Amino acid sequence: MKLYSYWRSTTSYRVRIALNLKGLAFDTAPVDLVAGAQEDPAYTALNPVAGVPTLVLDDSTVLTQSMAILEWLEAVHPEPALLPTDPVAAAQVRAAAMIVAADIHPVNNLKVGGKLKQMGHSQDVVVAWMNDWMTRGFAAFQALLSEDTPFCFGDAPGLADICLIPQLYNAHRWGCDLTEFTRLTEIEARCLALPAFDAARPENQPDAA
Repeated sequence: MKLYSYWRSTTSYRVRIALNLKGLAFDTAPVDLVAGAQEDPAYTALNPVAGVPTLVLDDSTVLTQSMAILEWLEAVHPEPALLPTDPVAAAQVRAAAMIVAADIHPVNNLKVGGKLKQMGHSQDVVVAWMNDWMTRGFAAFQALLSEDTPFCFGDAPGLADICLIPQLYNAHRWGCDLTEFTRLTEIEARCLALPAFDAARPENQPDAA
């Protein structure tokens, strides 16, 4: 498989973690979002939304949108499981994951930051905007978690952890105050100690700058 990715893309980071956890081999095809490579017609032919990640399967099928890719991975490569088998428990894990994927990330990504700057806002205002949404989202995320498990919802990382860790990378990058989120940073430390998460870190990618 080939994963079109950008080293600092949190959505690409999610997919890298999942591929690693499931022991699946893939090649990385860097897409430089800062340079605008995602707008190249050859790339938008693969991914019309002009973003990452894009996963091209062995049979040349193209999958886009990180959460859809994660659902495909879970369906086709179910071990180790990213979701509980119990439908209620699975819905609770998905709810936490979607706080990151649907509530935090869409208003914090490169496109939104760029648009805010086009509207005349300074970099400081853009960073304050991002940190505000991350703080709100992390508070809700933390409130949903199991209280006494090493990872978000159990003894092994799952979908919620896969979404959380990349978002915490952004939080550290932009100086978000994580003082109230010790549960999250403790989970982060446990996850990053695992080879699958460590290999997926932005700084360990071939296009890291």
